[in-house]
Amino acid sequence: MKLLPRRLLFSLVLLACGLAATLLNAQEGPLDTTLPQGTTPEEIIKHFAAKETEFAKAREQYTYRQDVKVETVDGDTVDGQYHEVFDVLFDDKGKRIENVVFAPQSSLQKIYMSEEDMQDIRHRLPFVLTEQDLPEYNILYVGQQQEDELHCYVFDIAPKKIEGKKRYFQGRVWVDSHDFQIVKTYGKTVPDLCNGHPCNEAKKHGDQENLFPKFTTWRQQIDGQYWFPVYTRADDELHFKMEDVHIREIVKYEDYKRFGTNVKILYEGKEIPSGEKKPDQNKPDQNPPGQTKPQ
Repeated sequence: MKLLPRRLLFSLVLLACGLAATLLNAQEGPLDTTLPQGTTPEEIIKHFAAKETEFAKAREQYTYRQDVKVETVDGDTVDGQYHEVFDVLFDDKGKRIENVVFAPQSSLQKIYMSEEDMQDIRHRLPFVLTEQDLPEYNILYVGQQQEDELHCYVFDIAPKKIEGKKRYFQGRVWVDSHDFQIVKTYGKTVPDLCNGHPCNEAKKHGDQENLFPKFTTWRQQIDGQYWFPVYTRADDELHFKMEDVHIREIVKYEDYKRFGTNVKILYEGKEIPSGEKKPDQNKPDQNPPGQTKPQ
């Protein structure tokens, strides 16, 4: 988010489905820092990067709705809001498109949404760590942790080097020990920008600070094979040189549907026919991520 120049002056909405409350109240166990038994952190990283690569390709074959809300808050009062709802679809030629279905005029007064904010909302908040991305990151095993009924391996992730204007994720991920996919993410997109450059490289600041909040993204198992991002929440204080701004952000990813009937979804290298689930998929009832895994 960029701070608006001073010459221009400078609630969270409850979800009817109850998903937000369930996610935010998920029980997180203590962090066990012992090494995993029967495997190594390096093997786990290799395994989950391969699964994340499969998932990234599969998600490109789904349509869904993304609901984005960004608010600035003064105490308990929301004093500005950006809201956009768009559908990610395919045109009649099978090309991926976005269709905006709701976009009232922004009432944000202290900040405005930058190009980097919009790209982060689409590509970085629903963070996926693929085999192609792996060489760009330092990945540190920090332990094992229970997320409700999920047993997870926990890793800290940071970019090895900031290259040009590329955006990265820095923070922590929880990897389900059964499906080897990321089920929860906490961190932020980096770098913060000052005059279009990483702030630690900029010679001066001023009105061109572009800062980004810390966020948490939860995933839910949608189709019996993959864990899809369903909810992102940020509640952070951005420390601009001129003033501090309290940001609250909610992103919902809804109504996932596979596109067409000739789409091939691969699981462990084998094609899964439309409508079928992977073998041995005996899961209990459907709950949000961090709960039991749905069928």
